[in-house]
Amino acid sequence: MPMSASEIETAIVEALPGAVVEMTDLAGDNDHWAAKVTAPQFAGKNRIQQHKMVYAALGEKMGGVLHALQLSTAVPT
Repeated sequence: MPMSASEIETAIVEALPGAVVEMTDLAGDNDHWAAKVTAPQFAGKNRIQQHKMVYAALGEKMGGVLHALQLSTAVPT
């Protein structure tokens, strides 16, 4: 069973309090997602470090119940 947008968002916000997560279903199948994550914890981190923080929040679900995630990250302005 694929992960819902709310499950993905919850996992990210629990790991990165204060993050804002915008989810888009890319294929209409609740299995291929795009996430834009804006989080204060990304300040001073490069893009790779930011992405690793999001992937760590999703843990073993990434590549398992979460089949695909297109990710963009940003620091709040």
